[in-house]
Amino acid sequence: MLHAGQSLQIFRKWAGNEKNMVIMPGYCVQGTVGHKILSGQRKLEMEGRQTLEVKMQVEYMSFSAHADAKGIMQLIRQAEPHSVLLVHGEAKKMEFLKQKIEQEFHISCSMPANGETVTLVTTPNIPVDISLGLLKKETTLGLLPDSKKPRLMHGTLIMKDNSFRLVSPEQALKEMGLGEHQLRFTCRVHIQDAHKEQETVLRIYNHLKSLLKDHSVQHLPDGSVMVESILIQATAHSEDPGTKVLLVSWTYQDEDLGSYLTALLKKGLPQATS
Repeated sequence: MLHAGQSLQIFRKWAGNEKNMVIMPGYCVQGTVGHKILSGQRKLEMEGRQTLEVKMQVEYMSFSAHADAKGIMQLIRQAEPHSVLLVHGEAKKMEFLKQKIEQEFHISCSMPANGETVTLVTTPNIPVDISLGLLKKETTLGLLPDSKKPRLMHGTLIMKDNSFRLVSPEQALKEMGLGEHQLRFTCRVHIQDAHKEQETVLRIYNHLKSLLKDHSVQHLPDGSVMVESILIQATAHSEDPGTKVLLVSWTYQDEDLGSYLTALLKKGLPQATS
């Protein structure tokens, strides 16, 4: 680019002789000496307000390590990326290339400024082996494999030797020599109910029993209600006996059901009929 350094010093010594020639082998940024002489400028203002008259011959030869627009388009065609970032070049030419890329390949193309952050959304395809035991467990639930209908599977992902395996939690604990710990989520729900605590729990039990016919709903001897792994306990509010505080806790396996019951109880209990 003849912007500074040894090349600029040599250029200043040779520029005044018409028998000399400089060959620019690639792109020169606007404002540099190289860009100016390629544009035909023959008088250059140098350091110290000195004027340098350029009499030497100036030629251009495309021999750059950077890909030109044609090379970039060819690379995109071969690599088939989902996104392209343009980070080097003149703004107008980059904008033109950006539009051409988006129109021809129908992919997102960005030209971020220096220091600007760009977020690219990716959808990686990672192969995972599923243990036979986990598949058998799924089939016992009546869920037969169907490649056309993707579904959510609960298991433990084991990463070892650059490979991934999805196994049952029991198998994972056995392979890794670990003991099982149970994690429960707890939520507080306030409802208005003037009945005594035991009666409130009974009303909750009857209400859930009538709605959740496909789930196991139990009224336990300690005065709590259990739905699958979800435990519901009721206590009177310390300042307002007409308000009951419900503690709803569940394991991660029943997270969806726990969230559903929490939202259901927040709506309150149906009015008692006489």
